Amino acid sequence: MKRNRYLIALLAVLAMIVAACGDDGGASDTTDGASDTTAASGDDVVVGISWNNYAQPRWAKADGPAIIEAVEAAGGTVIEKDANDSAEQQLADVDALIAEGADVLIILAKDAEAILPAVQRAKDAGVPVIGYDRLISDPEAFYITFNNQGVGTIMAEVITEAVPAGNYAIVKGHSADPNADFLREGMVELVDGNADINIVCEDYNDNWDTNNARNMMDACLAANDNEIDAVISENDSMATGVVAALDAVGLAGTVPVTGQDGDLPALNRVALGTQLVSVWKDAFGLGKTAGEVAIQLAQGVALEDVKAPDDLQEHVFPEAGVDAQTFDADGVEVWSIILKPTPITQDNLNLVIDLGWEPQDAVCDGVAPGSVEACG
Repeated sequence: MKRNRYLIALLAVLAMIVAACGDDGGASDTTDGASDTTAASGDDVVVGISWNNYAQPRWAKADGPAIIEAVEAAGGTVIEKDANDSAEQQLADVDALIAEGADVLIILAKDAEAILPAVQRAKDAGVPVIGYDRLISDPEAFYITFNNQGVGTIMAEVITEAVPAGNYAIVKGHSADPNADFLREGMVELVDGNADINIVCEDYNDNWDTNNARNMMDACLAANDNEIDAVISENDSMATGVVAALDAVGLAGTVPVTGQDGDLPALNRVALGTQLVSVWKDAFGLGKTAGEVAIQLAQGVALEDVKAPDDLQEHVFPEAGVDAQTFDADGVEVWSIILKPTPITQDNLNLVIDLGWEPQDAVCDGVAPGSVEACG
């Protein structure tokens, strides 16, 4: 049956090529995604991973190795492709992974809409799909992520406690990434619902880019005579640009800034006091979950019967239990496992150090002795 699945995959790719040369309206009808899926032993499972951009430090440092470790522990193997931030390349990468014999796909989508034709071709080939950390709005794509709306809420909670009133700037992520809007939705009640907060600058940032964030913050400061009291940056790489802009006008360490991901430069800024919080998502736990779920799906486990690992540490346990649960994605209901994020401030920097996420000397570089407990 596995050879048959490869043949179906190759025929799907050939059909795509033929369609591209003629009329583009003839996509295959949707199947239930299971007609050619056979229960495979862990020893036979090939897990294909399509990365949007593996150059981002987190994927190479944590998510990727954790997925591979979980898959190999079950006796499976991993094949990977890196789209280098190209939605078009990612479509080709998914087709290639199917043709190379992937029994299941883990896709970190560059563009949630652009990836859908490739997802359909995977389904037509009987290959289950996992939307990894970024939503794929297809009811047959299993979704594994952290509570991204909850990340936005945590950012809003921490920064409004520090700055309950004043001029706020909000630097959002990539407009084609649903996470940017999930994060923003999590802020609404505490930020938009506060009459004492004035949002003076807000915009999306293509590719979550550091330099774009710097330029956006430069422009925001100039337009408001440097009268910015707080900045909500939706991730740490953009916070790097934001803090650089604040530093250029003497406001770094005075204006609180948020971020997420637990990037080393951000954790160091938290220790130094130039970033208020980095909402940490333990990507080791997320990768482990994805690897184990991939094996289950390749073995024929139904989406609703998927289980999360039973040995995750408390700070990443799914908030509503470890079984698959439904997630409403703009009216499309998908099965999911949602892990919880953890805010890292100066008060609990020791958590990421003790768990081996980053070494103490790097997190505490330049920190005055005795000024932060985790730094000694």
